[in-house]
Amino acid sequence: MNAPLTAGQLARTLAVEFGARAAVHDREGSFPHRNFTELQQAGLLSLAGARHLGGQGASLAQLGEVIGAVAQGCPATALVLTMQYMQQRAMGRAGSPWPEVLARQLVQESVREVSLINALRVEPELGSPARGGLPATVARRAGEGAGAGWRITGHKIYSTGAPILRWYLVWARTDEEAPRTGAFLVRAGAPGIRIDPTWDHLGLRASGSHDVHFDSVPVPASHALELRLPQDWARGDSAVQAEMVVLLGGLYTGVARAARAWLLDFLRTRSPASLGAPLASLPRVQEAVGTLEGLLLTNDRLLRGLAADVDAGVPVSSVDSGLIKSTVTHNAVHAVEVALSLTSNHGLARRNPLERHLRDVLCGRIHTPQDDSVHVAAGRAALG
Repeated sequence: MNAPLTAGQLARTLAVEFGARAAVHDREGSFPHRNFTELQQAGLLSLAGARHLGGQGASLAQLGEVIGAVAQGCPATALVLTMQYMQQRAMGRAGSPWPEVLARQLVQESVREVSLINALRVEPELGSPARGGLPATVARRAGEGAGAGWRITGHKIYSTGAPILRWYLVWARTDEEAPRTGAFLVRAGAPGIRIDPTWDHLGLRASGSHDVHFDSVPVPASHALELRLPQDWARGDSAVQAEMVVLLGGLYTGVARAARAWLLDFLRTRSPASLGAPLASLPRVQEAVGTLEGLLLTNDRLLRGLAADVDAGVPVSSVDSGLIKSTVTHNAVHAVEVALSLTSNHGLARRNPLERHLRDVLCGRIHTPQDDSVHVAAGRAALG
């Protein structure tokens, strides 16, 4: 009797089909709904949910393996799945502000059907909340008394997965005399919500990262997960940042691995008439491929080590995980650039996937923490 497939094996199997559809979704900017149906059927949408909430309680190392595998087929799908995993891990974390009944509901929904969640934080004026500032999105009391609900009004951008999300975790401020900020759980499709299909980017074109508008959207009192005065919010959580680095690092390394796979096949089969042998026979080509191998090996070692520390409960500073994020991202981008340097016009032709991999991998530079913040923090720490 054959042993059941691991989550990583399932993801690698699905990624083959995802990859076959990725070029069309990229060209059209269409959302890969079918991918998420297949992920749910394979049990991978609830993988990060804590066991006591009805999920599978996968380790960070297992989640990173799945994200990396999915990204080799469709990195846009992997990005939406990353956000699902981050929110599920937050629900089950000790000291979580999530009411257990709500957390259990959302995790178990993802077991039974396609149900996804993402945090909606970025705004046109605010930019990334990681750099500070009050959100323009406002929560107003819908009645009197502590049990009164809220009404949310605002505009969020870069809302990854917008076409398929069932739940939004909306970052907003209250309209109180001393405004508090926090996250409000909002059901997608509620009255007053409008999705504006604005996402038309160079990379990750299938991620559906559209604008979402909220016009006095009703939110139950129990869905205000945590409200604090702005100064009472810590500037980031080192454990959460480390988790994000593992998952996003795995995603963009997966893109680079997809580029590598296409490159190796190209070099083995491309035989210019002037050479009379495959390009793979040239020492300079072999040297360049060796450089690429070193970049990917470094990424794998860094990400596995970081995941192992998090899974073992070893504290990882934000400086360390930030430096890993920066290094891994640059290595992934450089690996795809090396592949392009060996393929001439073939690598830039739309009929081949390498130019798409370049566009996708460049998106890794955008995610928090960005290079300037990483290096300033590391420099300050080193200088005391």
